Amino acid sequence: MVQAYMNTSSSNIPATFEAALTELEQIVRNLESGKTSLEDSIAAYTRGMELKAFCETRLKEAQLKVDQIAQATDGTLTTSSFSQ
Repeated sequence: MVQAYMNTSSSNIPATFEAALTELEQIVRNLESGKTSLEDSIAAYTRGMELKAFCETRLKEAQLKVDQIAQATDGTLTTSSFSQ
């Protein structure tokens, strides 16, 4: 299992939040199983921390976009200078 995590880096972060979250969930299941060696666990933990940071960044970006959408007093939706 070491091979799965040894050569990971930020450039290997999945393109989507969902893909990163799925991989992170798999890492957690593997670590919780208690069947991984110490070396594998450390490599998996490192990868998990990269994925966690990626997911947190994506969530913050999404929250900022949501926060920029404001409902005007007349009920129309407006956006304040946000781009995709």
